[in-house]
Amino acid sequence: MKSAHASSKLERKTVERNRRMHMKSLCFKLASLLSNHHSKEALSQQDQLEQAAVHIKNLQEKIQELKSKRDLAMRVEGINQGFSDGMTIGLRLPMVEVKDLGSSLEVVLISGLYKKFTFCDVISVLEEEGVEVVNANFSVVGDKIFHIIHAQVKSSRVGFESGRVYQKLKELVH
Repeated sequence: MKSAHASSKLERKTVERNRRMHMKSLCFKLASLLSNHHSKEALSQQDQLEQAAVHIKNLQEKIQELKSKRDLAMRVEGINQGFSDGMTIGLRLPMVEVKDLGSSLEVVLISGLYKKFTFCDVISVLEEEGVEVVNANFSVVGDKIFHIIHAQVKSSRVGFESGRVYQKLKELVH
């Protein structure tokens, strides 16, 4: 009877020791993956796990940012495919798209080379509506100009409407 109890106790100890060794091995592997991104100082297992969680969160945010950029590129590519021999199919230029992202806006403006507005006018409209331009880019593809503007709402005041920004930009470019 004693030998059965002793062997059962020894078996539990062995299982637990193997579990701890396996967990230690996994934590070491995780720490080696993170060491490329963080300082080389010795950290406790808890600190290593916290750093891993922060790193994973940052990667998730980066993935979302890249997905947004990919979606925008696919929309632009779809528009490019709509052009055939300098003619548009189902698309009238200039085109304005305003995407409300909560406290920020993304403005996509596509026009021909001979547009009736200046980029400065577009920025002025945005500033009049209470947004601050954070980033603005443009590309020329064939005879089309693609403007992409990222703007931040200055204050979350009551009455800010992306629809009003869209309407004013549409009036400006037409």
